[in-house]
Amino acid sequence: MKFLHTSDWHLGRAFHRVNLLGAQAAFVDHLVDSVRAHGVDAVLVAGDVYDRAVPPLPAVELYDRALHRLAEIGVPTVMISGNHDSARRLGVGAGLIDRAGIHLRTDPAGCADPVVLADEHGEVALYGLPYLEPALVKDEFRAEKVGHEAVLGAAMDRIRADLAGRPAGTRSVVLAHAFVTGGQASDSERDIAVGGVEAVPASVFDGIDYAALGHLHGCQTINERVRYSGSPLAYSFSEADQRKSMWLVELGARGEIASARRIDTPVPRPLARIRGRLDDLLEDPAHTAHEASWVEAVLTDPVRPDDPMARLLARFPHALTLGFDPEGRPQETGASYAQRLRGRSDQEIAEDFVAHVRGGGPADEAERAVLQGAFDDVRTDDTRRETHR
Repeated sequence: MKFLHTSDWHLGRAFHRVNLLGAQAAFVDHLVDSVRAHGVDAVLVAGDVYDRAVPPLPAVELYDRALHRLAEIGVPTVMISGNHDSARRLGVGAGLIDRAGIHLRTDPAGCADPVVLADEHGEVALYGLPYLEPALVKDEFRAEKVGHEAVLGAAMDRIRADLAGRPAGTRSVVLAHAFVTGGQASDSERDIAVGGVEAVPASVFDGIDYAALGHLHGCQTINERVRYSGSPLAYSFSEADQRKSMWLVELGARGEIASARRIDTPVPRPLARIRGRLDDLLEDPAHTAHEASWVEAVLTDPVRPDDPMARLLARFPHALTLGFDPEGRPQETGASYAQRLRGRSDQEIAEDFVAHVRGGGPADEAERAVLQGAFDDVRTDDTRRETHR
C-alpha cells in the first residue's frame, strides 16, 4: 500500500513580505498530480494545515479547493491538526467530510479510532493523533505528568491496545505532530517546550509500522519507520539548504517499509544567504546565481554604507532582509539585538534579563522554575483561547 506523506502546509503564511498563497496553490496542484502519477492509495497530512488558528479567507478557500480535489480523485486522505491549527475549527464537519474519503482527526479522544483500509494483503489501520498540548489533554489520557512524552505515550498506549484487538497481521500507520528526539529544527517552527522539554523519544512509536510526523520543517528520517516529511515550502532562511519534498512510502505485506523515496515539491524561488562588504556583493560574479533568488544579506562593512538596501536591490531585486555585522567589531558586544537573540528560547532570554537587571549572577533554580511555569501557562492559555473562541 502506497502513502504520500506530507505536513506543515501553513496555508496563509508569508515569507517575510512575500505572499505565498500562489506557491501554496502550486503545491496543492503538484500534490494532486503526484497522487495520480504514483498510484497512491492514501494521502497523509501530519498537521499544521493552516499557519494560525484563525486563517485568512484566501487560505480557507485554498484548503477547501484542496479537499474537493482530493475527494474527486477518490484517494482517501487522513489529516490531523497541528500546534498552529485550531483543532475545533479544522474539525468542523468532520463527520460529513468523512463520507467523501477525507478523514479529519482533530479530537485527541478519538486517536484510537483508525481509518481502516485494505489491500490484497489485509487491513491497514491509520491512526490520526493530533497535536497534544500537555496541559489540556493530561486528564483525557490520565497521564502522570504534564509533558509531551507522558501524554503522547499515553495516547500511543491506547492506539496499541486498539491494534492488539484487530485481526492478526493488521498493519499500522500513525500520524503525529511532535518534536521527536534526533530531529533537526528550523527557525520557522513555533516552540512547544513544556517545562523546558519539547522532544519525545522515537521509541514512543514502537510497535507501529510507520509513523508519519509533522512539526519540523526539514524532511528527515529519524529511523526507517519514523520520518518527517517537512514543509512543502521554505518558511525561513534557515531552510535555504533544505530540499523540500514529500515521502512516497510503500508498506509491504508484513508491515515492512518496502520503499521510501522523496517526491520534490515546486520551488517558487530559491533562497540565498550572502555575506560580505556591500561593494563586493554588488560586483562579485560568484553571486550571479543569486540574482533571481530571495536573498538574506549580511553586510560586513566597517562603516554602514549609504542607502544599502536600495543598492542591494539594484542587483538582487528579490532581496528581503538586510543585516549588519561590521568587520573587527567585538563579537560579544557588537552583535545586533536580533543576532544576539537568534537561536535562543524565550526562557533563555528571560533568564538573561533577570541577570541583567540584577547586575550580578544568573537566575537561580527557583527563579528558572517560576519563569518556565509562566511561559507554559501563557502558551497553554493561548491555545485554550484559540480553541474555544
